[in-house]
Amino acid sequence: MHEILKSSLANYISLTGEQWTFVLRHFKPKVTKRNEILLEKEKTGQYIYFVVKGCLRIFLVNDDGQESTRMLIFEGTFGTAFPSFVLRQPSAAAIQSIEASNLLQISYQDFQTLLEKIPGWEKMYRIILEKAYIESILRIESLISMDSKERYNILMEENPKLIQRLPGKIIADYLGISQETLSRLKSKEVRKSGKFEC
Repeated sequence: MHEILKSSLANYISLTGEQWTFVLRHFKPKVTKRNEILLEKEKTGQYIYFVVKGCLRIFLVNDDGQESTRMLIFEGTFGTAFPSFVLRQPSAAAIQSIEASNLLQISYQDFQTLLEKIPGWEKMYRIILEKAYIESILRIESLISMDSKERYNILMEENPKLIQRLPGKIIADYLGISQETLSRLKSKEVRKSGKFEC
């Protein structure tokens, strides 16, 4: 698992063999079950996760118990409840492992150690944060300015396997539409492609 992490990090940072050894030993393996909660609402985020295999979901729950998916984190990507992790305060969001997943996690304290001791780590962290911020802004803009069909079409263009991979409830929530609307859009897509499921 650590080699996959190293390969991903090498896109952003160049280190000596000794530095890589130092970095990688701060990331601890974690295997999760399907739907396992990694961070509960109102708890302080202690880890940044790197997804080797699987998918994590960051979501909010309102007073009526309705869930709202803020972010999906797939293979080769870092994620956490960043406001809580950075500010060291209780999280408004929870983190769930939607699938049985293989993760590498690093604690807040160990992450600070890498920021202090590894050249280029801070720059890499900034790039990753900027990428996550831009993705969040684009998603918010799509929820405001696009209709359900446009949002669904973008998802089909960028990540079509997601529709088959995750439960319809999660996909609908992520797109900001009802499950009924998602089913209708999927049916239209099947008819358009000429593929009929038995």
